[in-house]
This record gives sequence, C-alpha cells and structure tokens, in this order.
Amino acid sequence: MDHLLAAHCAPALAGIKPASLVSCQRSQFPQLSRQLEEYRRAFAPKDVHFRILCACSKRYLLLVYRRRLLEQCLAQEKVVTLLEQFGYRREESLETKLDRLARRAAGQGRFPHEIGLFLGYPVEDVEGFIRYGGAGCKLCGCWKVYGDVPSASRQFARITQVCRTCVRRVEQGETLFEVFAVA
Repeated sequence: MDHLLAAHCAPALAGIKPASLVSCQRSQFPQLSRQLEEYRRAFAPKDVHFRILCACSKRYLLLVYRRRLLEQCLAQEKVVTLLEQFGYRREESLETKLDRLARRAAGQGRFPHEIGLFLGYPVEDVEGFIRYGGAGCKLCGCWKVYGDVPSASRQFARITQVCRTCVRRVEQGETLFEVFAVA
C-alpha cells in the first residue's frame, strides 16, 4: 500500500495538490477499508483524508485529499460555476459534494469528468476535456492541457519529482508514515 500511495498520491500527501486518485485492485487489497484506518489516524493531524470514492467487483477508487486545500479549490468562482452545471450546489458542504461525486462515479456508464476539479486541475483544462472529449489537447501529462501549457509543464515536473522522491524513499525501506513525518 505504501508504494501505491507513494506513486500516485504523493502530491496530495505533500500538499502540492488538493487531492489524488488511485485505483486499487480488490485482489491486492481485499481489506482496504481496514488498512486505511491506520493511514487515516496517522495523517489526520496533517488534514489528509482517505475516502473510497467507489468500488466495483475488481477495484476500488481511492481519493486522498487535504480537506482545507480541496475546500479552497472548490470555492473558486469558476470552479463553482462549472460544478453547478453537474448538479453541485455552491452552499453544499465538502462531504455532500464528495457524496455526489461518489454517486456519479458509481452510478453511470461515463466517468464524471468534473473530478478533475476535485483533483486541482485548471478549470480551462477540465472544460476543454469535456468540450473536446479528450481530443486536441495542447499537452498530455498528468492531465490533458487545453489552457496554460507553461504552467502545466511546471506543475507536471513538480508532481513527477514529488512522486519519484517518495517512491525512492519507500523502495529504500521507509514507510509512508516516515516519509511524511507522521510516524
């Protein structure tokens, strides 16, 4: 679990993104809910939360997020406006928004593309992805970029560096708790 979280969730754990999403195979993590309790307790003082967003017979989708960062991200006017198009309401709590996102992820054949807003992607990139169905982006990296390429490139490099550093430390024997000083 430490390696999976290091590889995919280090940006949220490190506080450079409001949230990260990772797919966990049920066969590898049959007791994921129980395993997450230790992570929840250890990371709670750093405002890091672990939520199984949805589950199917083969996998779990795990959202790792920093509550305050995510609330700030979702409170931006352009984000609020776009989320309203998908049925989210401005006055809803973060928990209610996450519940709605979870229902949308679990209950439809199409993945809820507004999830990019929860992951801290720029609004213009989420709008572009939705408008063009993922085609015609200017840059493809951690997400598909339709807007500011230089800014996205810098963010991609930062995310990649944090993930590599975290994975290297875990592979050298540190636990995720040690890497993020929550042990």
